[in-house]
Amino acid sequence: MAQSRFHGRFEDSGRECEHPTCTEAGEFRAPGYRGSSFDGPGEYRWFCLDHVREFNSGYDWFEGMSAEEILTAQSPSSGWQTESPAFRATAGVDGMPRWADFHDPLDAIGARANGIKSRARREAEMAMDGRFNRDEAQALETMGLGLDTDRRRLRRRYSELVRRYHPDRNGGDRKYEKRLTRVVEAYQLLRKSNAIG
Repeated sequence: MAQSRFHGRFEDSGRECEHPTCTEAGEFRAPGYRGSSFDGPGEYRWFCLDHVREFNSGYDWFEGMSAEEILTAQSPSSGWQTESPAFRATAGVDGMPRWADFHDPLDAIGARANGIKSRARREAEMAMDGRFNRDEAQALETMGLGLDTDRRRLRRRYSELVRRYHPDRNGGDRKYEKRLTRVVEAYQLLRKSNAIG
């Protein structure tokens, strides 16, 4: 099939242009009548090339926004406010990867592309290693540590996580209290383990 010279053209759609005076094929879509939402653009309108160009020239993306919202949307850093999971405070806990877990940043990209192993699979691999039982494997996973963990690394990670999740470090906010409890329990189990040298 030959490539259309117009990006976004839907040839042979069988639709007619929705402009009231036009009978040409409606091969180009425009935002719909019901407006956009998080789930998508709503119901599309279909126009011929001339009328989609006319529609686009009059379309105001900022319609309904306040001056402050427009300024924020036009900011060069717009869209960069969200934090990547690997850099979040919760990274390395509950199966989330930590950027520091990767020796080369490209390994992180490769892991994402190939699908990071499920938590259950990692726990099973740790248990199959022979040194760790299932509870210890789950505790390592909770702490965000791997099979090569030693006592020094365990203490350092424990200290880091306690500082991160303790209410005193979060302005009295207790939203991480359950996570902190899991970290303390995991540490208590692992510090007694003979498998960690």
